[in-house]
Amino acid sequence: MKFGVLVSEGPYTHQAADSAYHFVTAALAAGHEVPRVFFYHDGVNVATRLSVPPQDERNIQKNWTALAKEHDVDLVVCIAAAQRRGMLDANEAERQGKDANNIAEGFRISGLGQLIEMGIQTDRLVTFGD
Repeated sequence: MKFGVLVSEGPYTHQAADSAYHFVTAALAAGHEVPRVFFYHDGVNVATRLSVPPQDERNIQKNWTALAKEHDVDLVVCIAAAQRRGMLDANEAERQGKDANNIAEGFRISGLGQLIEMGIQTDRLVTFGD
């Protein structure tokens, strides 16, 4: 089965990003496909490379980055939600006249069309968060 995953709650304030990560890991281990995870609303905060959780806590962003690298999962961050929250990749930072970017390796910014495409191309769309 091919799953698309939507994460719409932020890390460390809600369980959605952790639950989605564990779901994707289990689905891949069971032989299913997860071609894309779409981060929307506060879920875009998972993609910041500037978070520094305490050493004895899980690092949600690094978990997702490693998963994407190991399994070739497309991690897409909604551009509108990201911009509202100060999340920019290098291209968007330049386009918006900002002097910095903060999107972590393995994530990319794109539009809602990627969410629609994911819903069309997968067998099931599983959402985590409100």
